[in-house]
Amino acid sequence: MRVVSGELKGRVLKAVPGTSTRPTTDKVKESLFNMIGPYFTGGIGLDLFAGSGGLGIEALSRGLEKAIFVDREGKAIHIINENLKSCGLEEKAEVYRNDAVRALKAIQKRELKFDYIFLDPPYKKQQLVKLLEMIDKEGLVHQDGLIVCEHASDINLPDQVGGLVQSRNEKYGIIGITLYKVEAEDEGEV
Repeated sequence: MRVVSGELKGRVLKAVPGTSTRPTTDKVKESLFNMIGPYFTGGIGLDLFAGSGGLGIEALSRGLEKAIFVDREGKAIHIINENLKSCGLEEKAEVYRNDAVRALKAIQKRELKFDYIFLDPPYKKQQLVKLLEMIDKEGLVHQDGLIVCEHASDINLPDQVGGLVQSRNEKYGIIGITLYKVEAEDEGEV
């Protein structure tokens, strides 16, 4: 596993030992960032099921200003911190050990909004719709921001969740990527 592009291109990242996490492959990561970027000029990201931190670190390498990494596993938090240190990104990152729902509640209290939110939960414990509902209800994404959902390719997510609308869906073998954006305020008006 490595950083695919940006200022840290080629940097090798450590994976979380064991089978509790499923790192996004370099090929899927490259395709994903080609869909949403591929590069950024600032902005804030949230890597909610961070695992090794690969998605958030890739986003920082491609120009995001700051990223928040959340995972509930102690092993993952240790690896995220190691990967951030080896990439020299400690100053651009916050790392928290927490459950995804509790993390979103804490973020809401800080009144943070994100340009990119990465949701890559364990496939067998899908809770994407519930998380999308929370993100929408609490207004955690900027009007022009994107939410990236990684899931099993046989999962079909709804076209709309509250004020979030599906903007793209792609399949890469067993992996599915679905993007959501905030519904335009003037959508439907002439």
